[in-house]
Amino acid sequence: MAVNTLLIELGVEELPPGALANLAFALRDGVAKGLDEAEIPHGTAHALASPRRLAVRIEALADKQPDREVEKRGPALAAAYKGGQPTKAAEGFARSCGVTVDDLIHLETDKGTWLGYRERQQGDTVETLLPAIVNAAISALPVPKNMRWGASRIEFSRPVHWLVLLYGDQVVPASVLGLESGRTTQGHRFHAPAPIELAHADDYESVLENAYVLVSLERRRERIREQVLAEAEVHDAQAVIDDDLLEEVNGLVEWPVALTGSFDERFLEVPAECLISSMKANQKYFHLLDADGKLKPQFITLANIDSEDPQQVIYGNEKVIRPRLADAAFFFETDRKKTLEARRESLASVVFQRELGSLADKAARSEVVARFIAGKIGGDSQAAARAAQLAKCDLVTEMVLEFPELQGIMGTYYARHDGESEAVAEAIHEQYLPRFASDGIPSTPTGMAIALADRLDTLTGIFGIGQRPTGAKDPFALRRATIGVLNILIKGELDLDLRELLELAASQHRALPKADGLVDDVMAYMLDRFRAWAQDEGFPVDVYLAVRARPVTRPLDFARRLRAVHRFSQREEASSLAAANKRVSNILAKQAHDAGANVDAKLLTEEAEIALANAVADCRSQVDPLFREAAYAEALDILATLRAPVDRFFDEVMVAVEDDAVRTNRLALLASLQALFLEVADISELQQ
Repeated sequence: MAVNTLLIELGVEELPPGALANLAFALRDGVAKGLDEAEIPHGTAHALASPRRLAVRIEALADKQPDREVEKRGPALAAAYKGGQPTKAAEGFARSCGVTVDDLIHLETDKGTWLGYRERQQGDTVETLLPAIVNAAISALPVPKNMRWGASRIEFSRPVHWLVLLYGDQVVPASVLGLESGRTTQGHRFHAPAPIELAHADDYESVLENAYVLVSLERRRERIREQVLAEAEVHDAQAVIDDDLLEEVNGLVEWPVALTGSFDERFLEVPAECLISSMKANQKYFHLLDADGKLKPQFITLANIDSEDPQQVIYGNEKVIRPRLADAAFFFETDRKKTLEARRESLASVVFQRELGSLADKAARSEVVARFIAGKIGGDSQAAARAAQLAKCDLVTEMVLEFPELQGIMGTYYARHDGESEAVAEAIHEQYLPRFASDGIPSTPTGMAIALADRLDTLTGIFGIGQRPTGAKDPFALRRATIGVLNILIKGELDLDLRELLELAASQHRALPKADGLVDDVMAYMLDRFRAWAQDEGFPVDVYLAVRARPVTRPLDFARRLRAVHRFSQREEASSLAAANKRVSNILAKQAHDAGANVDAKLLTEEAEIALANAVADCRSQVDPLFREAAYAEALDILATLRAPVDRFFDEVMVAVEDDAVRTNRLALLASLQALFLEVADISELQQ
């Protein structure tokens, strides 16, 4: 069986830069899946792409499927012959196999003997199988939006112009999206406009590089990064390379050339975030910082051409950015003419959610909850209330309408300009923290208060109208809101009762259709999301389940228990005590027993049960003060000493004795043992 390199290239007009990488990887995976399903051996599959092409290169692809032996089973032997002669069933099976009855064999199975047929089936060639595989892979691409062009009925993300399908040095005949396959590709639109004939699939990347196209996504991305850093060094600056922007620029160029431009220093009077957003969103520029971390009046752009006069390219970009930054400056000056307080009335006309009212309604609800939380955590309730009132006002400013990613940031600038307190101004920005799981939390009590209040209002409101997230849909980002609440409470070390907060937040809504059981529903959802938080923090699932089994409503307390149980699970005694607790749970579940019954020392007769009772009592006296202080790790260290008396008890003592009083007393002893551990978690959930 021979092997060779396979190259597939689909030439297109410029693809959406944000979708380029996903389309390339999807094409690679789709082709590889088709080859795997066809059982054609192959080596590594590489995704290659530039704005004008999607390509896949597959190493060491076999030229055909392996031959295989196919076995067919026909009628049972008893039904295949009658009076020693083949029946119609046997003859029909033979015809379906293309042979006579005499060519059939007997197949012995555990269910009897059957007529059968074996044949060696020749594998199909790559040339035969590839057209269907490629068409299926392209049809399955996650194209953001299809279009038609000309008079054709064919649809794709952009018009298609050429198709290369090479197996080694041979063209594989195929028709894809109305194109016939060949070996002709295209280089850079301006540097190498003439068609290029590919002699061999292995030549693809080197030939295109000579034609000013870096077709490797990874190599092109790294060249962009290197050039940006080099340009920054030349200008004694630090380049800020945002990964999302880098990926988007990588989807815009085939031959990246980094150039540095500048803008008027007067624009630096505008908040840096506004200028950066304008440069990134509108022009795809990388911004530069000086040694003090302040924005420099310079930018780096990536040209898609190696110009003989780069200064003209720089001049063109400077000319384009000037009105963009002027717009940002105009928005900033215009917005400051009206205070955030004066914008509050505008929130009444902005719908948060049809059934939950406007942003003004949301602000009013959040104000009550924020004031309460601030009081609980030693913050300024008045500042929290004021911050909640103004928190959403920047959403109706010109700047945020133009650059939505600046919400909160602009509110902070405008609040300072209006003379609001620093606590209020900072909290307006911090309400959106954390924005993702690993993001920082608010640093101020006021910021924590409104960040929590805003998320709790959203959670109770959306659940209250029956729109809880599903596996595929979470339009109000309730999962992210939940993780945000948990992170603030835990990392901020706020020992607040989540149930109490949810009850207050839910009570601020008017006539929710799903009000019955709402708090329990949201509470369960949030604690279930704790599993994702715990896994992100490195806690095993069994540790989470052990704590989740207890009715813990304070996330900070939940986290402390997680840490303690995780530490305990590493101890030598943990497995034995987990198994013992599992056994205790099973025994108590099977026996009718009053969990509150006391152990009667007079009924303890066996040495092992006496020793266990004394050990439990001694541990109880030591751990009760630790439980009150939430010192769960220290408490579990003490409870680990119960391993020996527990093991001895189960080795030497029979619980289910005939004497009702003795049996009940031993059940009470086991219940008291279980209760000690349940003060922290149900350790029977730990892996044994």
